[in-house]
Amino acid sequence: MFEIFQSEKSKEFFFRLKAKNGQTILSSEGYKTKSACQNGIESVKSNAPEDRRYDRQMSKDGKFYFNLKAANGQVIGSSQRYTAENSRENGIDSVKRNAPSAPLSDLTVAASP
Repeated sequence: MFEIFQSEKSKEFFFRLKAKNGQTILSSEGYKTKSACQNGIESVKSNAPEDRRYDRQMSKDGKFYFNLKAANGQVIGSSQRYTAENSRENGIDSVKRNAPSAPLSDLTVAASP
């Protein structure tokens, strides 16, 4: 499931893709508008199935992570840090499988009284 939320401090909009177990598997950077954030989600959905869009990295502290990039090379989402390379690959597989058809939950919409 994709969730859209807004930072109270910066007022920017973000999305995260959560697995069925509730774990966040992909997070965005901040967007100035909700519509730009929604466009980011659509970009994830269209780019997720393509393995060449995943930039596999290792952080300075030895953790594994990935960035999902659009066709223009811009990062549209980043993973959490993993302690093992195969865990990172499992995260990529999860994004490939789940992102294209993931439903959207807009957490910026006020709940009804």
